[in-house]
Amino acid sequence: MMGTKSLVAFVLFALLVFEGYFTEKVLSATVTYDHRALVIDGKRRILQSGSIHYPRSTPEVWPEIIKKSKEGGLDVIETYVFWNYHEPVKGQYYFEGRFDLVRFVRTVQEAGLLVHLRIGPYACAEWNYGGFPIWLHFIPGIQFRTTNAPFKIEMKQFLAKIVEMMKKEYLFASQGGPIILAQVENEYGNIDGSYGVGGELYVKWAAETAVSLNTSVPWVMCVQDDAPDPIINTCNGFYCDRFTPNSPSKPKMWTENYSGWFLGFGNPIPFRPVEDLAFAVARFFETGGTFQNYYMYFGGTNFGRTAGGPLVATSYDYDAPIDEYGFLRQPKWGHLRDLHKAIKQCEEHMISSDPTQVQLGKIEAHVYYKSSNECAAFLANYGSSLDANVTFNGNIYFLPAWSVSILPDCKNVIFNTAKVVSQRTLGDSSFSATTSVNDFILEPSSWSWYKERVGIWSNNSFMNSGLLEQIATTKDTSDYLWYTISINVKENIIPGQEKELFLHIESLGHAALVFVNKGLVGFGYGNHEDASFILDEKITLNHGNNTIDLLSMMIGVQNYGPWFDVAGAGIFYVALRDLKNNTNDLSFEEWTYQVGLEGEDLDLDNINLANSSLWTTGAAPPVNQSLIWYKVEFLAPEGKGPLALNLASMGKGQAWVNGQSIGRYWPAYLSPSSGCTNGSDCDYRGAYDPSKCLKNCGQPAQTLYHIPRTWVHIGENLLVLHEELGGDPSKISLRTKTGQEICAHVSETDPPPADSWKPNSEFISQNPEVQLTCERGWHITSINFASFGTPIGKCGTFALGACNADILSIVQQACLGQEGCSIPISTATLGDPCPGVLKSLAVEALCSD
Repeated sequence: MMGTKSLVAFVLFALLVFEGYFTEKVLSATVTYDHRALVIDGKRRILQSGSIHYPRSTPEVWPEIIKKSKEGGLDVIETYVFWNYHEPVKGQYYFEGRFDLVRFVRTVQEAGLLVHLRIGPYACAEWNYGGFPIWLHFIPGIQFRTTNAPFKIEMKQFLAKIVEMMKKEYLFASQGGPIILAQVENEYGNIDGSYGVGGELYVKWAAETAVSLNTSVPWVMCVQDDAPDPIINTCNGFYCDRFTPNSPSKPKMWTENYSGWFLGFGNPIPFRPVEDLAFAVARFFETGGTFQNYYMYFGGTNFGRTAGGPLVATSYDYDAPIDEYGFLRQPKWGHLRDLHKAIKQCEEHMISSDPTQVQLGKIEAHVYYKSSNECAAFLANYGSSLDANVTFNGNIYFLPAWSVSILPDCKNVIFNTAKVVSQRTLGDSSFSATTSVNDFILEPSSWSWYKERVGIWSNNSFMNSGLLEQIATTKDTSDYLWYTISINVKENIIPGQEKELFLHIESLGHAALVFVNKGLVGFGYGNHEDASFILDEKITLNHGNNTIDLLSMMIGVQNYGPWFDVAGAGIFYVALRDLKNNTNDLSFEEWTYQVGLEGEDLDLDNINLANSSLWTTGAAPPVNQSLIWYKVEFLAPEGKGPLALNLASMGKGQAWVNGQSIGRYWPAYLSPSSGCTNGSDCDYRGAYDPSKCLKNCGQPAQTLYHIPRTWVHIGENLLVLHEELGGDPSKISLRTKTGQEICAHVSETDPPPADSWKPNSEFISQNPEVQLTCERGWHITSINFASFGTPIGKCGTFALGACNADILSIVQQACLGQEGCSIPISTATLGDPCPGVLKSLAVEALCSD
């Protein structure tokens, strides 16, 4: 029988053994840095990262999006933390549903990836108020982002809240978690000059505060040249190859490499060619970079009223490698995956030395040496128009303009940024009208509607002498604020000769409907670049009392710029002018105010009011009416994938599905008719900016709106719309995607797959390949075109050239029924229809479920 002392010793031993076992299984890591790279457990790392913002998708799809990111070659997932939704009321926290930060970080960890947590707490991110909670604005004496005591108290408290939450859940790397980096502040260096000495002191305070939280991982400040040690200052931009950290002890890091650009209502759709994006990445790693993050890798959707301002669209697709709906954007995703594989082949050389620059005429080479006779090289043609041949190490290499070639052994080119051999997807978006997209008209048995009351609708209105600023009045509880005034016309008016006047309105933004005697007479609005506007309308007034009702609308609270937190909105000047130019300034008269809409107060979007007697029901809904609510029940199409709601027939408003807001819509706002390039016609060569490559000129910025599949269910679902301008809801449809049409075109001179290179191998003797892959769960069901020889045209319009081998049966045998397939380009396999002629293989296929 064991004695008491022996028993205690045994239990203690068992606990220590278990604790040691647990610690070993958790695999805690030490994260530091030196001048070359982040150092994880004593080893320098070359890291590819991508931004995914957890609230811009749903928890159910996080695992799949993160898995696709890993398959695309990412090592790290980067996300902001969104203070305004985590602390919507001071002292009251929310971390559920789409805002379950811990669940998101754990999901990344389960996929085997690392996390860069950008706590901020300022985010920008085209997010409402830049991520700041609106209540912060109303703290007496507060000034944001400067050496201001009330602001620093709140900021420190939220930083500490998030850090302690991550520590409690063991999510920092030293605790066995995935978080290897944290960020304080965000892009402050772009605007800190506006804050003077207060800004300089604030930067020092923010750095000291972050370090004091003892996260055990490095902190970064992006775009902050004066970031104090040990904070790493990092680069944001379209190109960061010329960036140098502010200390020789810090690594060269790129926290925002813009994969495209965000979308504003009234603007054409921006996109960034993958050849340029890959060029920028290769240039960065060529010149000593070791950490690079795509902003965004998956953009997602601005559900609800989360979109920033002014006039940021609901789609946050960002032309990212994974599109808004979670589908791979090809060839962007595939070309970047191949780039990551090529860089990974050079990693051991890159972490062993600094790059050595070699000038080869107009061509620039950077060489990394692992030892005196082992090296990797990047060859770069920075010219924006002329291709070049260059001799390097005794070999001649062809370099297209604006491209980088990667040679992991200083001999074999395994990747060139301008040569895109990865597959493409037909159509310029997931739900482009193709044979794989189905439209479902709602076709209900009946519609219901509720006509919004114009002007003051309840006894909680209030009066004020003069025009009030909108955000201070609504506290962002609603997009809407009514401004109402009564005008008494004393002189007698002969019937048919009503008093004609001009109504002049000036607004800080963002839009406004104008009603005179409850009739709509005008609509004014700004744009993302300048939300302010002036509206002049000719009106008529009657004898006696007349009402002017102005409905001012917000489309996202300002999220960027110096002192953006005090940027105003709403109407600030109203005047009447008669035909003799006599002006009556109404700006300082007595106005009546009403925050929000009657329908909002009634909670008409609530699924519990679907059968309320408030609604009027009929076979067909009224069309082209302003300020009207619509309700309809619909059956969701079969399938598991996301849905797109086509609102092209509507004007402007908001939409809800089963009580969940899918965001603001505004198809009536058309982009300018000129300035666009057609997709593939935008020349990737030369420096990129957001206005260089545009599409959909003369069209709405957005007509399709994302409905996550988990937001609908079997049976009847509820769609509610609030239409502000007027539209035809009977033409609304749902789109589903049942497959995808994919294609690839690869020549005999293209390099073999980057991951097929092995040290000391005869890489040049290997064959390039056409590689095709369907979205997970789909399979190749038909081959629509296959030609080896000299096929002409491009994806979707391929045709046989003068030289052609009939290889359809070979491709069908390799690919039909498969989720993916590869076909080596070899005359031994495919035949040689024209000896001595450069040949290529073109294939088009259909994937479906």
